[in-house]
Amino acid sequence: MSKKILITASLFGAIAVVLGAFGAHGLKNLISQDALAIWSKGVEYQFYHTFALLFLSQLIESKWTRLAYGFFSFGIVFFSFSLYLLATRSITEISFVNYIGPITPIGGLLLIIGWGMLLLSALKRK
Repeated sequence: MSKKILITASLFGAIAVVLGAFGAHGLKNLISQDALAIWSKGVEYQFYHTFALLFLSQLIESKWTRLAYGFFSFGIVFFSFSLYLLATRSITEISFVNYIGPITPIGGLLLIIGWGMLLLSALKRK
């Protein structure tokens, strides 16, 4: 399990660096400052939770660490990736993007639940 978590964290970390650089250099003249701030928030939270996954990979596997892994992973996808789509909707013109606004808070909730699972993992640890 820790290898799987470490691989996931590595991929999310690499993607965050690429998307952060793309936002700072490739998007700054294409989208508004407000949209760029949304993009940056997605990168920021992706990094925070990539570090959480890295930490999680060092814990002893349990039901709670497996749940935290799932919630963190899906939370990153729902939260950060929905922000990336929302930030670039003016240039991508993808029609369904206008309807994904509710996905972002669901992703945030998944991230919060992931932290709760990490807490339970700590409390259940001997």
